[in-house]
Amino acid sequence: MSTPDKQLLHLVFGGRVKDPQSVDFEDLGNLDIVGIYPNNAEALDAWRAKSHANVDDANVKYVLVHLHRMLDDPEHEDE
Repeated sequence: MSTPDKQLLHLVFGGRVKDPQSVDFEDLGNLDIVGIYPNNAEALDAWRAKSHANVDDANVKYVLVHLHRMLDDPEHEDE
């Protein structure tokens, strides 16, 4: 019996930013939460699709967050 691959959760979200050089979003209440994905490949596909769909608007930015890094970080256990 094979062992399933470890989940490496990733979050993809985006929205309008105040400055295209930053990730300071204009309205946190209007963020587009694309989804949570079980691996980097699926998250990257989702990020690319959303980013490419908004390529003509410099003030819309999508990001990919490696949730598994925060979840596995012992520093976050006390928070």
